[in-house]
Amino acid sequence: MTDTVFPDHEYLTVRELADLLRLKERKVYDLAASGAVPCSRATGKLLFPAAEIRAWVERSKSGGSGAQAQGARPPILLGSHDPLLDWAIRQSGCGLATFYDGSLDGLERFLRAEGVAAGLHIRDAPSGAWNVPIVSRLAADQNAALVSFAKRRRGLVFRPGAPAPSALSDLAGRRVVPRQPGSGTDTLFRELAEAEGLDLAALDLADVARTEDAAVEAVRRGDADAAFGLESVARSYGLEFAPLIEEQFALLVHRAAWFEPQLRKFFAFCESDEFTARARSYGGYDVSGFGGVLWNA
Repeated sequence: MTDTVFPDHEYLTVRELADLLRLKERKVYDLAASGAVPCSRATGKLLFPAAEIRAWVERSKSGGSGAQAQGARPPILLGSHDPLLDWAIRQSGCGLATFYDGSLDGLERFLRAEGVAAGLHIRDAPSGAWNVPIVSRLAADQNAALVSFAKRRRGLVFRPGAPAPSALSDLAGRRVVPRQPGSGTDTLFRELAEAEGLDLAALDLADVARTEDAAVEAVRRGDADAAFGLESVARSYGLEFAPLIEEQFALLVHRAAWFEPQLRKFFAFCESDEFTARARSYGGYDVSGFGGVLWNA
């Protein structure tokens, strides 16, 4: 962003700031709502002080103050595996690396400044809320914001012709693919199983799968009877799917990385028609709320 040219006047409009930063106006409104960008309101209209924006851009380039400097954060996306997310990173050519090993692992690594963002789907059992309760508890001192990626349908994946389960309690006596401890899927499965009175000791467990694809692939190979997986992955492997819950998948993003080249390119791609069309073709996704700010530190 060394070639950024600021207007001479004192305040920028939403459109001017969007043009300056090469973003859609909707994204500027989201940044203002999250507190990530300096702004003020006059006569009900958002205005952005040019001097403060200039300083904010410079802080973002150098890493800012407070939390760990951006220079110490590698361009890695951590956390939970999602097929649409994985595809978007590759298709966008944004240059982000990935390290998927579950939501809690990703959150812990994010707090240690091991990446610029983390994919999360962690449900708070008492309230039923997604992601915000745990992030607000653990990441309050981070220079970070939580934004929506997608809502997605999760349920039971099984082979065509097999007895169709309609609830977790139907898994008793069947061979099931477990996920790694600390993953959002494993935590959710255990919570729902307890609520249904399913004794996990009654399950015949296959080998642990560390990604959504690996879990469903094990069912397709015949190594297991069922997996607690995503509709999109079940479809791609030609398997049956019984929906149980809609979950919210969100991205916890370090604010100083918002305008680094990798995340700028990634977020721009996720607002494209190509991204929306791919989500529709996968099935089981709702990306209409993409980029909406759910929480900010």
